[in-house]
Amino acid sequence: MSDSKQIGVAVIGTGFGQKIHIPGFQHHPRTKVVAVYNPDLGKAKAIADSHNIPHAFNRLDKILSLPEVEAAAISTPPFLHYEMGKQVLEAGKHLLLEKPMTMNAAEIEELYHLAVAKRLVAIADFEFRFVPAWQLLAEYLEQGYVGKKRLIKIDWLVTSRANPERAWNWYSRKDMGGGALGAVGSHAFDYISWLFGSVKKLCGYLSCAITERPDPEAGGELKPVDADDTCLIMLELADGTPCQLSISSVTHAGRGHWVEVYGDKGTLVLGSDNLKDYVHGFRLLGASAGKSLTEIEIPKRLAFSQVFADGRLAPFIRVVDRLVEAIDRGRSLVPSLREGIYSQLLMDLTHQSNENKHWVDVPDLEVFLSE
Repeated sequence: MSDSKQIGVAVIGTGFGQKIHIPGFQHHPRTKVVAVYNPDLGKAKAIADSHNIPHAFNRLDKILSLPEVEAAAISTPPFLHYEMGKQVLEAGKHLLLEKPMTMNAAEIEELYHLAVAKRLVAIADFEFRFVPAWQLLAEYLEQGYVGKKRLIKIDWLVTSRANPERAWNWYSRKDMGGGALGAVGSHAFDYISWLFGSVKKLCGYLSCAITERPDPEAGGELKPVDADDTCLIMLELADGTPCQLSISSVTHAGRGHWVEVYGDKGTLVLGSDNLKDYVHGFRLLGASAGKSLTEIEIPKRLAFSQVFADGRLAPFIRVVDRLVEAIDRGRSLVPSLREGIYSQLLMDLTHQSNENKHWVDVPDLEVFLSE
């Protein structure tokens, strides 16, 4: 593929898709949004008109029959990902899939093998791998800054669903892939494996504090919520390091998102207390043993070339970079659906642990894929 050739992209789903996918692909010099999908044809056409997108459909098969569509980005609710992802790959189109990947690891594994068999690029939108402060943390860990790790502590405590008046929708339903574990635990499981390696075993506890929410489409009638809004997870990493992960979307004035890494040679702390934007505001602090934490400057080579009002946009554009590079090379690049399988597997096992009230062993990914 010529480096100057534009890649035609269809955006499937217009929540996150309209906020991030459409502007991200339109900003990138190598991608062009040529079609948009929404189950409501009127909404699809309105969104297409407002973003100068030539095609709008409420049927995925019509979009995938367009020869100018070379790739599709799926950001619909999780319970739709498997069938839609399968349609995209069977139509011979490259795939960018939002997290959480699917409803279980078996589904995303099937999509991964289908992409490999059809020699198609299929990657996951794990944005934290592309945020400068996170990339700097990865470098410091690789350099052995903390030495032998003693403890990893992760807090992701936000207010996004703390208001019980927030509307009921698919996110409120466990059977549709709703809940905090899917929404942000999927990210956490990916960056734990990226930064610290694989997991040996885990123990999870999931709870739901707000058990009813008003449904605006039913006149404000209160409907039951069974998806988790708080997750407490203990993990033992393959190297023996203990890791504690606390997630909640219902914490008024929550501390935000923090990753603390303690070792025998020092400490690294990455965090942001920005409760309105989950990407803006990250900074990295470090301390050698016996010293005080000081902020570590992020080098220009890692910094975004451009930042946007919505912090999610700049790392997503880097994900688009990765998609384009993968298509140019003719093979999937990290984070591919392979990394998505591991994130989803850890979520499945967290649900299993919560239901059975005990620790569960985590199989090696190679073993899981070969079963």
